[in-house]
Amino acid sequence: MPVLRKRLRLPPAATVAATVAGPVGLATLKSRTKTRDAFLFAQQMWAFTMVHELPYDDPEALRRRLKIRYTIRFDRAVGRGRLPNSRLQALLTPSDGRVTALDRFLTFAHWAWFFEPHLSLVYILARDERRFARAARQMGAAFDLGCATYIALPTAPPWWAAANGYTGDDRVERRMLAVGEETFKGAWPKMYDTVDGNPWAAMPSLHFGASVLAAMLLSESNRAVGAAAWTYAGVLGFALVYLGEHYVIDLVAGLGLVAAVRIGEPMAEPLALAISRAVQELERTANS
Repeated sequence: MPVLRKRLRLPPAATVAATVAGPVGLATLKSRTKTRDAFLFAQQMWAFTMVHELPYDDPEALRRRLKIRYTIRFDRAVGRGRLPNSRLQALLTPSDGRVTALDRFLTFAHWAWFFEPHLSLVYILARDERRFARAARQMGAAFDLGCATYIALPTAPPWWAAANGYTGDDRVERRMLAVGEETFKGAWPKMYDTVDGNPWAAMPSLHFGASVLAAMLLSESNRAVGAAAWTYAGVLGFALVYLGEHYVIDLVAGLGLVAAVRIGEPMAEPLALAISRAVQELERTANS
């Protein structure tokens, strides 16, 4: 249903219900194993991907609610009158705009994010299973709260604002585009359209927030692996601003989201465990 929602003209509620039903169905039909746990979290992320794209099914309606200027005002205050994105690109980008080794390194660091939070949980599941349920709850909550914010407060990223004339003299390019064209040649346009399902899902930065949360969770499991994850989070934060993907305020909001999840998860744990017990009862019934 989520894949066919546009063709079938399904109401958004039907798509949401279908994505929610997936993990519950799997947890009911299959007894718990590490493999099932991994698939459950994959279904959670599939649900996030589908639901956060829903508002962009009607771009015109979403455009009427789009927020553009408040992020620009905040970042200009941070950058003393100029956007940090523009400052970094002016400092580090050649005058002819050619792709540099820094562009490639930071772009690939950005693309690695599509795997990093999930591989972090796979590591915890494989090496420190007793921490997995809590880690998965926190990561899932971060993505779900981020998704809710994207729907409630659609916000344009800096590259889009600049391309549409909202940043004035602050020029901001989406630097990864040139790297993508250089790397993937003719396949790049289709790849780009596939992964950029909702360009107005920028506040908060789940790229940065999820990488920081992954670093926290990994540090609790293994200090050395956690240190590597913290290094990656720092590189990614810089990359997101330099590449024109996010404003600084988006990163700050991503940190705030992580703080809310870390503080709120113990409070929500009784409800989460109650739901878990109910699903476990369904599982026992289905497999008896």
